[in-house]
Amino acid sequence: MRVSNDDREKVAQVLHNAMAEGRLTVTELEERLDKVYEAKTFGDLEPLVRDLPVGQQSRSLAVPTHATSPVPSNRIGGRGTSTGAVAVMSGSVRKGAWTVPPTFTSFALMGGIELDLTDARFEDAETTIQCFAFMGGIDVYVPEDVIVQVNGSGFMGAFEDKIGHQQHRPGAPVVKITGLAVWGGVDVKRSKKTPRNDQHQIGE
Repeated sequence: MRVSNDDREKVAQVLHNAMAEGRLTVTELEERLDKVYEAKTFGDLEPLVRDLPVGQQSRSLAVPTHATSPVPSNRIGGRGTSTGAVAVMSGSVRKGAWTVPPTFTSFALMGGIELDLTDARFEDAETTIQCFAFMGGIDVYVPEDVIVQVNGSGFMGAFEDKIGHQQHRPGAPVVKITGLAVWGGVDVKRSKKTPRNDQHQIGE
């Protein structure tokens, strides 16, 4: 997993403490700090503190182990199978096994759209679904193992987030749902079905 600037600073602090305790020489500190700021993954950082005891004071600065690292979701990967859904005085459905691209746009005009992500995969770890409902409705069903962020608006209509409280799930796909509902409605809610593990088929 790739590291952030904050992760690098935490490891640098561990090294500075070790030098202050006499465990590292100034030269060793400088050499390791160079590698810290060049590090791209936790795998690059771990060897730099492997021979240093992490005491009670600096325990929170330790490099995360494999046990605490986010577990990549098996939902991420593949190529998007559909970039959008349109319903004009009609209906459109995306459900079953399909792959959602980084940006997916749905447009309902006096019609209805159902987007069911229960058995979906995602091309990227972060996906944006844009929902535009004009005198129509869009329902988005999201499974428990996907993090949802809803940021849409309603004008004489409703853009509703019915997901409620979500637990932090490291490595889970993130779906951002944005858009506008005018004289219509967009509902984002949890799936009632359990994701399947069998062979995926695209349903539209």
